[in-house]
Amino acid sequence: MSKVRVAIIGVGNCANALVQGVHFYQNAADDEIIPGLMHVNLGGYHIRDIEFSAAIDIDVEKVGKDLGEAIWAGQNNTIKFAEVPRNLGVPVIRGMTHDGLGPYLSQKITKAPGSTANITEILKETRTDVVVNFLPVGSEQATKWYVEQILNAGCAFVNGIPVFIAREPYWQQRFAERGLPLIGDDVKSQVGATIVHRVLTSLFKDRGVKLVRTSQLNVGGNMDFYNMLDRTRLQSKKESKTNAVTSMLPYTLPPDNVYIGPSDYVPWLTDRKWAYIRLEGETFGNVPLNVELKLEVWDSPNSAGVIIDAIRCAKIGLDRGLSGTLEAPSSYFMKSPPVQRPDDIARDMVEAFIRGDIGSRLPD
Repeated sequence: MSKVRVAIIGVGNCANALVQGVHFYQNAADDEIIPGLMHVNLGGYHIRDIEFSAAIDIDVEKVGKDLGEAIWAGQNNTIKFAEVPRNLGVPVIRGMTHDGLGPYLSQKITKAPGSTANITEILKETRTDVVVNFLPVGSEQATKWYVEQILNAGCAFVNGIPVFIAREPYWQQRFAERGLPLIGDDVKSQVGATIVHRVLTSLFKDRGVKLVRTSQLNVGGNMDFYNMLDRTRLQSKKESKTNAVTSMLPYTLPPDNVYIGPSDYVPWLTDRKWAYIRLEGETFGNVPLNVELKLEVWDSPNSAGVIIDAIRCAKIGLDRGLSGTLEAPSSYFMKSPPVQRPDDIARDMVEAFIRGDIGSRLPD
């Protein structure tokens, strides 16, 4: 098979974990079981077939550096689990700011001087297949600007953040018209707060417990959490996480009985996240049943394997001439896909997609 040429928008902790992961598993055997990956060889693409073609950021501490060096620069603070060459031959180029630099991030990050690079031409010149979006939460204008460049360059798109692209008919149509696939929106981590909350909610439903109220409070010490101290940037994030959980229920909870979203920034946690989940329900005889859980994870590596699988599914979509939102991969890999499905069903659908049994859309 050919390589998968990948461009990254936003060289933060998530990009760091993705680059580390590709190097960490580059020599894995095809039949090896890798935590967080569906397959070492997915649809003919091994992990090592992912090649980084371009990297885009606005941070003065990253722009101009090689990707292998930039993933450890600036405010990046995730765990190191792999040795990555400092010279990958991929310079970080100056991107578009728009609303990508909020009031809190601007206290920590200095925008690099100079003008925005010609993103469309760079994607073409580097023969990029798939572009991954790792911009900060709340980067609505910036994401949509980049999507236009991606469409013009003829690349597939994996949207890892809660700006709604793949689930929206307008953007689905735009990608369909260009004959390009996309997967989104808002990556669902391997075992993160959202998937754990979804499983517990499904357990209540399957065992006949009526969920009365629930909450999920998240704290962390990376720039994602620092950025989200600005509550005006959180609408799409809260909507994405809330819908991912409540979609597991056959009934609607009153808005005041659901709170799911980021809560605060604790610097010494670095790239770790603590999630506090509570579900209050009623059992037989309306007797109360309550569940409380604390989850601690390294936030960025927790999603890197999911992104690796999403990238390879996007490339499969390109190879097969599929266009618009790839519903099966989106339903399994993302919090806010066009159609919410139980995770076990979504996984089976992705396996069918990899085999070629279904195309870009799922059967009704």
